[in-house]
Amino acid sequence: MPRYRTEPVRDTAAAPRTAILLVNLGTPEAPTTAAVRRYLGQFLWDPRVVEIPRLAWWFVLNGIILNTRPKKSAEKYAAVWMTEGSPLKVHTERQAKLLKGLLGQQGLDELLIDFAMRYGQPPIESKLDELKAAGATRILIVPLYPQFAASTTASVMDSVAGWILRARNLPEISFVRDYHDHPGYLDALAASVREHWQAHGRPTDNTRLLLSFHGLPQRSTELGDPYFHECQRTGQLLASRLGLPDGQLLVTFQSRFGPAKWLQPYTQPTLEELAGQGVERVDILCPGFAADCLETLEEIALECKAAFLGKGGKEFHYIPCLNERPDWIAALADIALNRLRSRG
Repeated sequence: MPRYRTEPVRDTAAAPRTAILLVNLGTPEAPTTAAVRRYLGQFLWDPRVVEIPRLAWWFVLNGIILNTRPKKSAEKYAAVWMTEGSPLKVHTERQAKLLKGLLGQQGLDELLIDFAMRYGQPPIESKLDELKAAGATRILIVPLYPQFAASTTASVMDSVAGWILRARNLPEISFVRDYHDHPGYLDALAASVREHWQAHGRPTDNTRLLLSFHGLPQRSTELGDPYFHECQRTGQLLASRLGLPDGQLLVTFQSRFGPAKWLQPYTQPTLEELAGQGVERVDILCPGFAADCLETLEEIALECKAAFLGKGGKEFHYIPCLNERPDWIAALADIALNRLRSRG
C-alpha cells in the first residue's frame, strides 16, 4: 500500500476556495450502551486524553471501564437526548449553518463552512477530504474550545496532522488556537448572564455566579498546560464586564475521572459548601463549552442542581451555553475571519 494517497489532478483554472471547519469534541451516535461503548473506546484511548502508559491503560480501559461505564453513561445521554439527536452535535451543526448564513450576508458566499467531531461522527479526516474535493486550497480549523488544552485543542491538531501525513496534495492549513479572551466571546457570555438576571433578578449578597469549566488532572498544569490559567483569565474578564465584586463570581471545575487530583475547586462540592454556608441562590454558566452537551445538561443542570438543593440551597439556575445566540455566531465569524486575514 502506498504511503501517500493517489489524488485527482486539480483543475488549476478553477478558482481556489477557502474553507472553515468547526470541530467539537464528539458524541455517541445514539443513547445506547453499544454506541456509548464505541464512543468512549475512541475517546479514552487518545493519549492526549489519558496520559497513562498504553499497555497498563489498555487493560484498565478494556477490562473495567468499557464493561461498566457505558450503560450508566447511556442512561444519562438518554435524559438529555434531543429529537434531532445528541445536543452537542445538533448545536454544532446549527452553528455551522448559521455561520455560513452570516458570512453569506457579508458577501462571503464563496467560503466553504462545515463541522466535524474529534471522536465519533462526522470525523475530521472525512470532512477534510470533502472540503478538499470541493476545491478548498486553504482550510481554517476552528476547535470550539475557548481555552486551549492539550487534551482538547492539541488532540484536534493531532487528528489533522494524521490526515496531513497521508495526503499528497496538501491545502494550506491553519488553526484557531483559543479564544478565551476574545471580546466577542466575552460579550456574548456577559449578555447571556445579563438576560438571565433580567428575568430572575440581579445577584445579591446571598447569590453566587459560578463558572464551571471541564476539569483536567492537576498534573497537566504542573507539566505546562495553559488551560487552568486561561480559564481563570476568562473568569476575571467576565467578572469585570459584569461589574461583580470579589467573591461573587467563582471559577470551579467539573467532570472528574479517576483517583488522581484534578483542577480545583471542584464544582459539586463547592455548591454543597455554598448551600451549607447559607447561600440561597446559585446561577451557573459553563463558558468552556460552545454548545450544550451531556456535561452541561445532565451533570450541571440535573446532578449539581439536586446536590445544591439537597444541601439546603433555595434556587439553582443553569444559564445555557452560547449555542445559536446571534452575538456568539457574530463573534465566531470574527474569530475565524481575523485568523484568515492574519495568514500566520
